[in-house]
Amino acid sequence: MTKDNEDSEREEYVYVLEYLPDGHSEDRVDDDTLIQGIGTRNFTLLEVLPKEDAHVKIADYVYVGDGDREVADRVKQRIEFDDLTQGARKELEYAVEDILHDDERRFVDFFNDADSVTIRLHQLDLLPGVGEKIRNALIEEREFERFDSYDDLEERVDGLHNPDEILQERIVDELKDEDVKYKLFVR
Repeated sequence: MTKDNEDSEREEYVYVLEYLPDGHSEDRVDDDTLIQGIGTRNFTLLEVLPKEDAHVKIADYVYVGDGDREVADRVKQRIEFDDLTQGARKELEYAVEDILHDDERRFVDFFNDADSVTIRLHQLDLLPGVGEKIRNALIEEREFERFDSYDDLEERVDGLHNPDEILQERIVDELKDEDVKYKLFVR
């Protein structure tokens, strides 16, 4: 399920990590009801102001793009990992997992299309647990035939286990550490 326009840098949908009916407790100046969420396209962390009568729960996908919005009034601001509530941080891995499964084709295509970052570094080298042997096997297999699912990746590449979990770990690392030199998924 593709939730966003592939060409867009702007998030169209946000996965709800936390719903704060009274806003931030430490933020006495601003008691607006807030949604903390993660964008489904670029994994942008956002705070969204919901409409007054909106019904929101964790794990909902909320449309924040142009045009009519049922739940979101507007995006308030981009935030960093450190700005997330404890509840949102706990939900983050589940959210990334859901996004990876809801848009499996897109993330399998990462393995099909990954390329060199520098002369000596390949995008696949940046994935946790992927060394030279697995990287070379991935490249060789995809030249024979493109991968079509996470299961296909596991079946055809010896030593590659749970490719979705590898992607999840990389994405969460990119979200937590803004000093990651090469970002593959988070903009």
